[in-house]
Amino acid sequence: MILNGEFFSEKSKEYNEKTLDCIKESVEKLEKIGDRPLMMLGKIQSGKTKSFIGVMALAFDNGYDLSVVLTKNSNALAKQTVSRLKDEFKDFREEDMVEVFDIMCMPVNMSKFELGKKLIIVVKKEKNNIPKLIDFIEKYSLNKNKKCIIIDDEADFCSIGYDKKKYIQEFDLRKIASQINELRLQLTCRFVQVTATPYSLYLQPENIDLNNNQEIKPIKPSETVLVPYGEGYIGGDYYFDREKYPLGEYLFEKIEKEELEIIKKRDRRRFKKEEILTSSKIKGLRNAIINFIIAGCIRIIQNGGNPRGKNSKFSFIIHTEVSKSAHSRQDELITLLIEKLVEEVKKDSKLLNEYIDEGYNNFEKSVCAYGFIMPPKDILRKYVKRAIEEEWISTAIVNSENDIDTLLDEDGQLRLRNPLNIFIGGQILDRGITISNLIAFYYGRSPQKKQQDTVLQHSRMYGYRKREDLAVTRLYTTTELYEVMSNINDFDSKLREDFEQGNFENGVIFISKDEKGKIIPC
Repeated sequence: MILNGEFFSEKSKEYNEKTLDCIKESVEKLEKIGDRPLMMLGKIQSGKTKSFIGVMALAFDNGYDLSVVLTKNSNALAKQTVSRLKDEFKDFREEDMVEVFDIMCMPVNMSKFELGKKLIIVVKKEKNNIPKLIDFIEKYSLNKNKKCIIIDDEADFCSIGYDKKKYIQEFDLRKIASQINELRLQLTCRFVQVTATPYSLYLQPENIDLNNNQEIKPIKPSETVLVPYGEGYIGGDYYFDREKYPLGEYLFEKIEKEELEIIKKRDRRRFKKEEILTSSKIKGLRNAIINFIIAGCIRIIQNGGNPRGKNSKFSFIIHTEVSKSAHSRQDELITLLIEKLVEEVKKDSKLLNEYIDEGYNNFEKSVCAYGFIMPPKDILRKYVKRAIEEEWISTAIVNSENDIDTLLDEDGQLRLRNPLNIFIGGQILDRGITISNLIAFYYGRSPQKKQQDTVLQHSRMYGYRKREDLAVTRLYTTTELYEVMSNINDFDSKLREDFEQGNFENGVIFISKDEKGKIIPC
């Protein structure tokens, strides 16, 4: 394997030793396993993209010409991925060595000169994107003269699934899964699955035969490479393993299950909105909003006191429901709460001072435990009131592609327009969307069946965090959901631990018991 080629010799300078080993191991294993999938198993928001970019660079030096990156069906994520790849390969693009495209924005005609470069094509897992890539491959006969690596980012999302035929006991691959299979059949390629939630992939059979004469490429990972996470990564262990991370005890703030129903829809029998400043029925949400303002002001003061600049912008996610009506209801309540807080500032009310003092006492414990200095209470009061009166706080509903497109910055990340930014949304905020400086997460998704992969992907509070931010970070959820998330983290940690110890010689098996003792897939 060539390790000193033009691409990798330059890109390798950006990686630590553990990640370099991961990249080399991945490319070595790809050559051994043929068309069977390689799993690159990482953690939520831990830098998996950076690692597979290294794999692409090393592959380019070892005979690969085309890299296809499959992304979640999200315009925001596709834009973010294209922007990231263009930046990562900027020097090579300027030297005419590589081109980066979104498949939906390809040039009408490409010359032999252009096709002679290394190509990186980003493709959404969407019914119109993949056929367009297949047409592009056929038009320029890329299947004959290009060695390809396919990176299936979030590989457990849309890439597998079966539909049962009506009236007969037969199954077909679902639309996107079938299109990905056709793509793999078209190309001489290696296939890399990248995800933090691989459970459904490991549960696939070794070989798939649907009795319909359709050739189906293997989906179950043949080999697994663990993607290392760097210093400063905060994952589930930090939130839930008190023995390992005792400072994590300050993160959890309990909310009541009944509150989630109240903020879901209007019902004056349960709650009257004019009581928003005093009612115990929405105490959790009220405390979360006020504490977010206090926490943001603490960090702004610690950073020098100027509310302008990238170091003075912070974010808060509220994720309790998928319905747009629930998001509108939450936006209405938060807007009303902030309006009431403005009134309290103007009359310098005792109630507001009490809320600020209560929040101050809460954060003082964690800030001091982390070894940082808490701002004087009188100065913090002034900043909190200034933040409320001068509208440092904004709320945005993010529940559609149109919403998220208008909120993205030039790098494809959610733009923090104000010092304190509250995002209300559902599943569109999970999997891959980057939200920087997240210091508050209000979580209340409670489906009848809590699937491990789904709940983990909701955990946007994981990622690289400054210790100063961690000292004022809070997770607001019910005790029941906290315990579910804790159990899921235990299972996920055990999976990674088993891989590290080499305990999967005979494959990966997920089983658990239901309430009646019956064995079920995890």
